[in-house]
Amino acid sequence: MAPSESESILERAYAEAVGRAEDDDATTERVLDAAHEQFCRMGIRRSTMEDVGRRAGVSRITVYRRFATKDVLVESVVRREFRRYFDRFLVDIQEAQTVSERVVRGFVSSLRAIRGHPLIGGLLEAEPDAVAPSMISDNGRTLATVRAFVAGQLRLEQQANTISREVEVERVAELMVRVSASFLIIPSHLVDLDDEAELRAVAEQFLVPMLEPAGQRGR
Repeated sequence: MAPSESESILERAYAEAVGRAEDDDATTERVLDAAHEQFCRMGIRRSTMEDVGRRAGVSRITVYRRFATKDVLVESVVRREFRRYFDRFLVDIQEAQTVSERVVRGFVSSLRAIRGHPLIGGLLEAEPDAVAPSMISDNGRTLATVRAFVAGQLRLEQQANTISREVEVERVAELMVRVSASFLIIPSHLVDLDDEAELRAVAEQFLVPMLEPAGQRGR
């Protein structure tokens, strides 16, 4: 179960979200639920496999049979949460009536969901070295995964004729993802990330115009 060196947490989570992968092992799911609760309450460093087993109502050996190391367990918990995030993101944008609103909702919901998540957001703030290496120190694979996800949504918009086929979706997706990632990783002293109206204004002013072909912007 050890993660491949060539695959990031988000790559695996995205693949599972798209494929709707689910684990049918009830005990494994119980261990993951317990680990999630344990990590949220006590943090990763202060939690042991025995703690997780006790919370799940199984032995430490049972935990180790499903997750060879604590690192593998952490990776599995975080990956499952990101998978759920991708699912939630798709629901959020589908509720919007226009492509502009989908971009705005996608930007706002991404920041709020990750920053407000009891595990991922908390780890990024309190124990960044427990999550960040798998997210940002991977030669750009994580960013590329999210970019591909966003680009795929933009191509669907092109197919629906809601944005021009002249829009360079890969480049636009890259910029959108980098803007979002920078807010998550580097605290802003200018934009209040807890103010939804302000986040919407940023998206409307800077992200939505990217949906216009380069030659038509500013007209």
